[in-house]
Amino acid sequence: MNHRAQHPTRLARRLLALALLPLAGATIAQEKIKVGLMLPYTGTYAALGVAIENGFRQYLDEQGGQLGGRQVEFFKVDDESDPAKASDNANKLVKRDQVDVMVGSVHSGVAMAMAKVAKDNNTLLIVPNAGADAVTGALCAPNIFRSSFSNWQPGYAIGKVAGERKFKTAVTLTWKYAAGDETVRGFKEAFEGGGGKVVKELNLAFPTVEFQALLTEVAALKPDVAFVFFAGAGAVKFVKDWQAAGLKDRIPLYASGFLTDGTLEAQGDAAQGIVTALHYADDLSNKRDQAFRLQYAKTYKLQPDVYAVQGYDAAQLLGAGLTAVKGDIKNRDGLVKAMEAARIDSPRGPFTLSRAHNPVQDFYLRQVVGKANKAIGVAAKGLADPARGCKM
Repeated sequence: MNHRAQHPTRLARRLLALALLPLAGATIAQEKIKVGLMLPYTGTYAALGVAIENGFRQYLDEQGGQLGGRQVEFFKVDDESDPAKASDNANKLVKRDQVDVMVGSVHSGVAMAMAKVAKDNNTLLIVPNAGADAVTGALCAPNIFRSSFSNWQPGYAIGKVAGERKFKTAVTLTWKYAAGDETVRGFKEAFEGGGGKVVKELNLAFPTVEFQALLTEVAALKPDVAFVFFAGAGAVKFVKDWQAAGLKDRIPLYASGFLTDGTLEAQGDAAQGIVTALHYADDLSNKRDQAFRLQYAKTYKLQPDVYAVQGYDAAQLLGAGLTAVKGDIKNRDGLVKAMEAARIDSPRGPFTLSRAHNPVQDFYLRQVVGKANKAIGVAAKGLADPARGCKM
């Protein structure tokens, strides 16, 4: 008898295990990636949420409906831009729907709550808009990424330009919440670093749009320049009120680009000439952007904006990670390393991620001409958020 021959039972087990190996790979490929979209579909920011989802779906469609060889299943929650409901909404996606990744949101207060839920449950989170500094600052974590910006970045970029243009005094005006406060801080840091002085910081509760009293105060202060942060429907109302108050031709209006992104059609002539800084513009000459814009307009019968780009790049970022691990989203270490190392070929121009997982990107200087936010220069090249408080 050959003593080296394997025991029949043991041999059968080995043969069965070898036969199952391809099946295990096939099972991974058959299982869908569960993506939880937590975005505003009603209220002030509704159009922004829709644009983000459109952008995400466009990239997915370009990949034949797959990321890393895996089909995608969507679970959607309307976050209503309400931070008070954010934890419950995020937990629905994580615990009820058991999503593999959350994508959201627009409102910074909502994103802060999502980041906490993501950290507590070790769920992958990609933020496609909300710029809350803490998300890639004090709340930074290996499982949290951003495909957009930090609030500090556009404020700092336009503040730098205002300083370079030798304005000496500025008044800031914004909603009183994280996005407003942090954007103003970025503007103030750059503007005062360049020799200017912010003489007054004015604000009102989100999403209030009763601007008249504050506009009267701006007129009385007579600053060299005004800096504002508003977005969505509130931005439309502000720009029209600014013109109606007679300030359009008296005080230069500088802003984070969200004031005029996705809102120009509704703002009409009132927006002409407004100067902004943002990581996207309507007339970039790169081929990636031209192809993106053409396909988006064809698919959705709308012109894309920065929100659509950020949704598109959220899908690109997730796709880069999944491709590297051959669709095995359970391989978290490999997925995270690949996402960290990714160079995203974005319509905005290529970008990489900082150590805190926030885009390192160019911020364009833009001016409203007709119905476009035209790039007239670069406000800040390769701008990285300082990621204050990040211990990762």
